[in-house]
Amino acid sequence: MILSDGTIRSYLASGRIVVDPLGDGAVQPSSVDVRLAAQFAVFANHRYSSIDVRADQPGLTDLVEVPEGEPFVLHPGEFVLGATLERIRLPHDLVARIEGKSSLARLGLVIHSTAGFVDAGFEGDVTLELSNVATLPILLYPGMRVAQFAFFALDRPAERPYGSGASGSKYQGQRGPTSSRYHLNELVPRDAPAPSEPPL
Repeated sequence: MILSDGTIRSYLASGRIVVDPLGDGAVQPSSVDVRLAAQFAVFANHRYSSIDVRADQPGLTDLVEVPEGEPFVLHPGEFVLGATLERIRLPHDLVARIEGKSSLARLGLVIHSTAGFVDAGFEGDVTLELSNVATLPILLYPGMRVAQFAFFALDRPAERPYGSGASGSKYQGQRGPTSSRYHLNELVPRDAPAPSEPPL
């Protein structure tokens, strides 16, 4: 079940959902608009020959802060990390999805590549995976409405909500555009034998 505007307002007022700072007119019929922060994590292509998902790669991205009143130029085919200006906090019985704004999608801006899901219990800024699929650069202005949260009720509270420690919560409390921490996952060791071929 997707929460309606009236329910969203009620939950915001009671503190069950936190979206801070909440922009003027942010509550839409079934979502909450969020704005773009001024920091971007830009991939430093000159430092590494490839991205190794199993390795901690310090300096894989550089943090860029856009001066007040200036735009960030997102070039065609470019991928950077951004963040919501708003911090979000969810209770243990609600999840959220972050989606783009229709008007920006029509200009070629993608605000998340696949990771649009926000778990029950999450608290922090939400990292945006920004891509430009248009043929011209897009100017992104900090503070502009860039995305929207829709909220969904669980059938019952999560037994191990995000941030509880048992759920492997690598991004709880994150601030600003946060680079991947995938290397913290339990993966097959580098020296493990290759799996045998299945019989024909």
